[in-house]
Amino acid sequence: MLAVLLGSILISVSKGVENVCEIKVDPAKTYQVVEGLGASLTDSSAWLIYKFLTPAERKAVLDELFGKSSGIGLSYLRQPMGGSDFRLKEYSYDDLPEGVAEDRELKYFSIGYDKQYIIPVLQEILAVNPDLKIMGSPWSPPLWMKSGGELGKGYLRHEAYESYAEYFSRYILAYGKEGLEVSAVTLQNEPYFEPGSYGGCFMSPSDQIKLVKKLGQSFESHGIKTDILIWDHNWDRPEYPIEVLSDAEANKFIAGTAFHHYGGNIKAQTEVHNKFPDKGIYFTEGSDGTWNDRGFERNLLANGRFVIDAVNNWSKSIIKWNLALDEKNGPKIAGGCDTCYGVITIDQRSRKVTRNAQFYAMGHLSRFIEPGAVRIAVDGGDIACCGLKNADGSIVVYVVNDKEQDRELKLELGSRKSGVAVKARSISTICIDGGESGAVMEYYTTAKGSNLLPADEADFAGSRGK
Repeated sequence: MLAVLLGSILISVSKGVENVCEIKVDPAKTYQVVEGLGASLTDSSAWLIYKFLTPAERKAVLDELFGKSSGIGLSYLRQPMGGSDFRLKEYSYDDLPEGVAEDRELKYFSIGYDKQYIIPVLQEILAVNPDLKIMGSPWSPPLWMKSGGELGKGYLRHEAYESYAEYFSRYILAYGKEGLEVSAVTLQNEPYFEPGSYGGCFMSPSDQIKLVKKLGQSFESHGIKTDILIWDHNWDRPEYPIEVLSDAEANKFIAGTAFHHYGGNIKAQTEVHNKFPDKGIYFTEGSDGTWNDRGFERNLLANGRFVIDAVNNWSKSIIKWNLALDEKNGPKIAGGCDTCYGVITIDQRSRKVTRNAQFYAMGHLSRFIEPGAVRIAVDGGDIACCGLKNADGSIVVYVVNDKEQDRELKLELGSRKSGVAVKARSISTICIDGGESGAVMEYYTTAKGSNLLPADEADFAGSRGK
C-alpha cells in the first residue's frame, strides 16, 4: 500500500517494486494550452442517447461522460455540420425542395433536423459541463453547391464559395440562438477523401485558401469570433496545411491545423507547429474499431500512449470519433464505417452501458485538468508520460506503464522529491497539489480491469486497491 507523508512528500512503496524511473517535472517551461478532450456527438450518438435512453438513464450517462465531480469531465465535441457516415438520414442545412436548382441567398437554410435531438443533447451536456467547447465540421456542402450532383464525391463549385461561407456563418449564428457557442470550425472533413457512400468533398490546398478568405470575410461581416481550422485529415500530408498557411492573406484568418490518425505519423503535428508556431494544432478525429481491437488490455495502453503522444506533439484538443454507439456499431443507414466503436457502447437489447478503453484513457487526463491547463516539460526517461499545470498551480502527470512489472517513479519537482508506485500494465494520473502541502494523489486503471478510474468523488478517496 502507499503511505503519503507531507512536507518532503516522500511516498514509501511496498517491497517488490522494480525498475525505478526518474521523472523530472519543470512547470516553469510551458508549451500549448490544452483546450479539452472529447468526441463527436454524431447523429447516431445523439439518437441513441436522446431517443433510446430514458431521461434518468440519459442524465446518468451524460453526468459520467461530462461531469467533473461525477465523471471524467469531457469538454470538447466535434459536431458534423449536417450528415456524416454516422447518420439516420442524408441531410445538410440547405436541402432544396423539388424543382429548385440552387439557393445562393440561403432562403431554405435550416437547422431544424438538429433541433429534434442533437441540439437538445448538446444543451443537456452544456448544463452538466458549462466549459464545453463545440467544433463544427462539414462532411459535404449542400448538394446544389457541388460539382457532379453526388453527395459523396465532387468539389465545391466556383460560383458557390460565397454562399458556402455564408452557410458557415448561418450555422454558427443559428446554434448561438440555441445557447450553443461554436468555438471553432474546420473547412472540410478529410478533404482528400471522396467516400462515395456518404458525404464527402474534395478540396485542394488552393481550394482551402480560397474558402478561408471567403469565410474570414463572412465572419468579420457578422462579428463572428469562431476559430477557423484547416486540413482536418491524416498525418500523412503535412505539406497540405503548410501550403495553406504559407498564403499570407489566408494565414491571418487561420487559427490552426486539425489532424486525424488514420495515416502517417503523429510527428507531422510537430512539423507543422515548427513551421508556424503561432498557429494551434488540434487532434480532431480518431476511432477505435474492429481493425485495431486487441482486447481491453492492449486497447487501454494504446489509447494511453496516444494521449501522451498527442499532448507531447502540440495537440490543443484530443477528440475521438463517436461518443456513443450501440452493440452493432450504429444505429446508422448504410455507408461508411460499420466497424467503429464509440467511447461508450449502449446495448439496445440489454440497455447495458459499457465504458470502452478510450473512455478510461481520456478520463485519466480530462478528469483532472481545468480550462486553461498548459503542457509543461516532463522528462520521464524510458517511461511514457506527459504533464500539465492547471491555473491553480496544481500539476497533473499522466503515465503509461506498459511493462509486466510494477514500477517505482521518482518524481523531481524543484526541490520536492516524491516516490510513486505505478502498477504493471496500467495508466496512472499523479496529481500534485499546488498549495504549500504539495500533497500527492495517484489514480490508476489496470489493463486487466482489476482497478478502474473511479466515477465519483467518494470513490476517488479510496481508489487504490479496489
